[in-house]
Amino acid sequence: MTGKGRGAEGKPLPSGLLLVDKPAGITSFEVVRRVKRLVRARKAGHLGTLDPFATGLLPLALGEATKLAPHLMGEPKTYRATLKLGEETDTQDLTGRVTGRWESLPESEAIAAAADRFVGEIEQVPPLYSALRQQGERLYRLARRGETVEVKPRRVMIYELTVEAVDLPRVTLRVRCSAGAYIRTLAQDLGRALGSGAHLVALRRLAVGPFRIEDAATLEQLAEAGWESRLIAPARCLPDWPALEVGPEDERRLRRGQPIPLSDPAPPAGERVRLVAEGRLVALAVVKAAGGGAWAAPTRLFAAEMK
Repeated sequence: MTGKGRGAEGKPLPSGLLLVDKPAGITSFEVVRRVKRLVRARKAGHLGTLDPFATGLLPLALGEATKLAPHLMGEPKTYRATLKLGEETDTQDLTGRVTGRWESLPESEAIAAAADRFVGEIEQVPPLYSALRQQGERLYRLARRGETVEVKPRRVMIYELTVEAVDLPRVTLRVRCSAGAYIRTLAQDLGRALGSGAHLVALRRLAVGPFRIEDAATLEQLAEAGWESRLIAPARCLPDWPALEVGPEDERRLRRGQPIPLSDPAPPAGERVRLVAEGRLVALAVVKAAGGGAWAAPTRLFAAEMK
């Protein structure tokens, strides 16, 4: 019988982030399945789907690090996207059926000017061929049955939209956007703003929050060179959160769900912090003011054996 957080051989189960360079042609779920089998993890999940044709950074959370997913999923994402002007498809990308064609294509200056207008908070109507749920079903299933569905628009943020190359009918963009933004939809909306139509023909994710594609490994590299050295410990998965060291007594209090006092200078009230002990992530906490002092109230605890 194995202990909590340990595998059949008594070894600690892997916990942390693996940065995978997803290849084209497979789903994000398939990447998770392959890595989960490779590392023998009980729990694993990705931090934001990439379509099968897309490539690039797919961070995978393993073991106890899956508890960090709610905080990591909302991180901004950066992409390199290639559009084809002059055609629209029903899926807004190269996998769909062409639904419209235009002969006239815009000049480079017009493309750059139109791209500038999409920077900031914009309204998007999510694509019908997406995994969003409506009426209790995935939108893509309703679309495949030919059902008419009214999808409500939502607000997303485009932090950066830069034209990197124009080789008509193709245009390559660099996009930094909020979680929840659809690059396919951005491609179609930009094409319509240009009066030429467009759809997405290539997509590569370059970054998710602080994590970069340059630090990712292919599935082959993970299998051949060993994945252990590439595993990012849970304590380092939220680098933007202040890290506070705790001692044994504070750790015992935290594991009983009790807040611990913070010494000066303490982070301001409301700040989210990581509480660590000798490189282990003990808890996530929020700083609260009480009794003239500052306290760290735990919001999420992590297994004691986890490294």
